[in-house]
Amino acid sequence: MTKQRLYRVSFVQQGQVYELYARQISHGGLLGFVEVEQIIFGEKSSVVVDPTEERLKSEFENVERFYVPVHQIVRIDEVKTQGAARIKPVAGDSSKVTPFPTFTPGGGHQK
Repeated sequence: MTKQRLYRVSFVQQGQVYELYARQISHGGLLGFVEVEQIIFGEKSSVVVDPTEERLKSEFENVERFYVPVHQIVRIDEVKTQGAARIKPVAGDSSKVTPFPTFTPGGGHQK
């Protein structure tokens, strides 16, 4: 039996850091995007309900795969055990992670 890989994917979306677990990650067919497939959420039989994870479940309910721009990816880890999916605010000045600057044609200079 082959071991199924499990990835923790952290990315920035709308000023928040999303942290999800997925079985497949690739560079995908779209240049500049990371493809995330087979999203995994916690046990449905759990008595304790995490509102953040429930929000993510509803947001990604019918999603088979999604694409994240490479510059929005904070981190991708291969992990042994699954944790809870969560959304956290982007840390202020104390953050050790700085988003990669995006390219704007013309450098934003007016002519």
